[in-house]
Amino acid sequence: MQLSDLLKTPGAIVIDVRTPGEFTAGHVAGSINIPLNEVPARVSEFRSEAPVILCCLSGNRSGQATNFLLSKGLENIYNGGGWLDVNHASSL
Repeated sequence: MQLSDLLKTPGAIVIDVRTPGEFTAGHVAGSINIPLNEVPARVSEFRSEAPVILCCLSGNRSGQATNFLLSKGLENIYNGGGWLDVNHASSL
């Protein structure tokens, strides 16, 4: 499924895994900031029937978080890549 389609799914959630400072400097409207180092302690916040799209600056940290969450048995977790790409896809 395309990123733009995932973002249009009712209830879709965007979680930005960058640091709070990076998030404050710019982020996808309506996204939630859960820094990568906090992901293991906050796994329950990623459980959703709707798609959970992770993003960061380049897709590297969101990829790490995606792989970790999938290894914990979560579903509907997607690496959206860089936040600017997610932001652009949300406007399509």
